Amino acid sequence: MGKDFMLRNQTGQRLYEEYARDLPLVDYHCHISPKEIFEDRRFDNIAQIWLGGRNADGTYFGDHYKWRVMRTNGVPEDMVTGGADPYEKFSAFTKSLEMAIGNPMYHWCNLELHKYFGVTEPLTESNMKAVWDKANDMLQHNPDMSVRGLIRQSKVDYIGTTDDPIDSLEWHEKLAADETVDFKVCPSFRPDKAVNIHKDGFPAYMEKLAASVGKDKLASIEDVLAALTERIAYFKKHGCRASDHGLDYVMFNHQGLDAADKAYKKALAGETLTQAEAEAYQTEVLLHLAREYHKAQIVMEIHYSCSRDNNEKMFALQGPDTGFDMIAQTTCIGNLAKFMSELYKEGNLPQMILFSLDSTDFDRIASLMGCFQSEEMPGKIQMGSAWWFLDTKDGMEKQMRSLARLSLLGNFVGMLTDSRSFLSYTRHDYFRRILCNIIGDWVEHGEYPCHEASLQKIVEGISYKNAVRYFHI
Repeated sequence: MGKDFMLRNQTGQRLYEEYARDLPLVDYHCHISPKEIFEDRRFDNIAQIWLGGRNADGTYFGDHYKWRVMRTNGVPEDMVTGGADPYEKFSAFTKSLEMAIGNPMYHWCNLELHKYFGVTEPLTESNMKAVWDKANDMLQHNPDMSVRGLIRQSKVDYIGTTDDPIDSLEWHEKLAADETVDFKVCPSFRPDKAVNIHKDGFPAYMEKLAASVGKDKLASIEDVLAALTERIAYFKKHGCRASDHGLDYVMFNHQGLDAADKAYKKALAGETLTQAEAEAYQTEVLLHLAREYHKAQIVMEIHYSCSRDNNEKMFALQGPDTGFDMIAQTTCIGNLAKFMSELYKEGNLPQMILFSLDSTDFDRIASLMGCFQSEEMPGKIQMGSAWWFLDTKDGMEKQMRSLARLSLLGNFVGMLTDSRSFLSYTRHDYFRRILCNIIGDWVEHGEYPCHEASLQKIVEGISYKNAVRYFHI
């Protein structure tokens, strides 16, 4: 994994070195903690920053990508998310990582060791103690290895965190007021709990949403929509540029507010909804949110085709986002088209980034986008980068080739980490290398001219400048 890692042609090597490598980052969607950024947290050891630990409330934090690697290698759960000794966890992960040939986790981890810890040889069982000692010494004593130091080392200009509508945004306020913070940290609006009327805990959550806007309860659908509008305005005041929706599938059952209100009141009463009733509520809420995003110039991100929490026993023990999700296959692209068409007809279609966890959706999304582009800006409707289980070399290549074939790759807003780790910024470098290699291959095969100004514009745009423009940074 030397300087030409993933760069298999001379044009790609040159484009990466001259135009991509040293650009800053826009990490417009991630799951890192604004509190840890404000407090400039330091980690005790590499197991903690890589594999996680317990929060004060007993919940576990960490990287479920790595947990899956360990579980697949037969590592006992105590070594994965339990209370085992940190070095034993690191050792178990290292032994698992050696088996991960062809897995992006192998590349990411070694890129992280190289960039942040100066480790140039691959991590193996034979050198893991030396790597452990070196990394821990740097984490504990090097002033550049705090959370803010890692962000600055990575040249991050903008971080979009993921935040619930009821969040006070206390830590965002503190970061904005801190003159020593020389990068932007802004909240992103994630109202899934207000949308998921069919899931456990919905009535209790709506009480919390009511409290966030100073009300005892939200008695009707009109109250719900007004509360969400108020919270969007609050987020916008705190610099919000994006929303995010994690949907199992995209629904569109446009029955109007009366049907949505009946479903809402039925859910508050603890009654079970039919799928049609739930979708009637969800459709009206999503349409309303999209209209508000359009008014506020907030990008609407939609992630779908994920089946979550499939291992019921482990979900009961560990909770969500702990490594028991999978790719789903849905047939909802028609619903997405109807949703977008309704908003376009009204003049309320917001900027949108569409992510599917099913790679067979890439061509569908790329063709759908062309139906709803606008003179408002180049690439108003975007296909998101290869996401989660597709966040691989072949996944990224497939996504970008589809986007190039059916849309305009040059307008793509590029990579994001979607991560809970402060070391994950090397994923942007991984992406840039793959991008430059693809473009270099096209040029050297005569499929695009070696016109320097055009190539520079495309590479710099996808790597950084398009996102700056798109998110009004």
